[in-house]
Amino acid sequence: MIGAQEGSLMSLAQSGEKDSPQEVSTALRPSEYTAALIQVLRARAGWVRHANALEIGSGSGVVLAVLGALGAASLCGVDIESEAVAFGALLLRGLGHCGNVEICHGDMWLPVAGRRFDLVAANLPHFPMETGEFGGRLPSWSSGGPDGRRLLDRFLLGLATHLAPGGRAIITHNAFVDLEFKQQGLSLRLAMTVLVHIPREKLAVMTRSIRCSEEGRSMHHYGPYAFAEMHIAEIGATASLG
Repeated sequence: MIGAQEGSLMSLAQSGEKDSPQEVSTALRPSEYTAALIQVLRARAGWVRHANALEIGSGSGVVLAVLGALGAASLCGVDIESEAVAFGALLLRGLGHCGNVEICHGDMWLPVAGRRFDLVAANLPHFPMETGEFGGRLPSWSSGGPDGRRLLDRFLLGLATHLAPGGRAIITHNAFVDLEFKQQGLSLRLAMTVLVHIPREKLAVMTRSIRCSEEGRSMHHYGPYAFAEMHIAEIGATASLG
């Protein structure tokens, strides 16, 4: 919560340009997945306006900033990394979002237990690999476990109890990770599919069985370059998805 972090945030803001949101660490930089999620959120601006919005895995805070710019009534972020909480709060304070913002340090749904939201956004780690670090990313923002579902399943399991009536979720999802969805009363549809580049070092640690089975299906090689399909999925009651 921003109020709880006020002392440390003030010292960050007062320490000069080097600690500004423009100088966030490599681990916090937005990805192609973030950009695609933002594009769909902007296309669904009517869903965001006046909504109580939550982002699970808020990272740099840029998705929360977009939700605020689109007119969300309140913003709540959750991240397991304290660095993300500090920099996300700093970004939002700098954009003038103070009284209607909280960013919580914690694991998935635990910091918002018992609460419901009109809109939930998530760009969770769902790359099929064992725990590890590459590209300057922290392990908690890279690995989805051997099948890519370690965090995804937990997110989907808790989603229904955190959506307000008529609420919706918008999430990123790698096409090579099966998206089984059997939540009573909720439906899923794909809003967008894009190709994203898979760096060589990331491909090297991908679960071999998934890499082999998805080659030529959701994954495509052109010389030394690999690309994979990534979806933006919308979840909600059938009527609320329109």
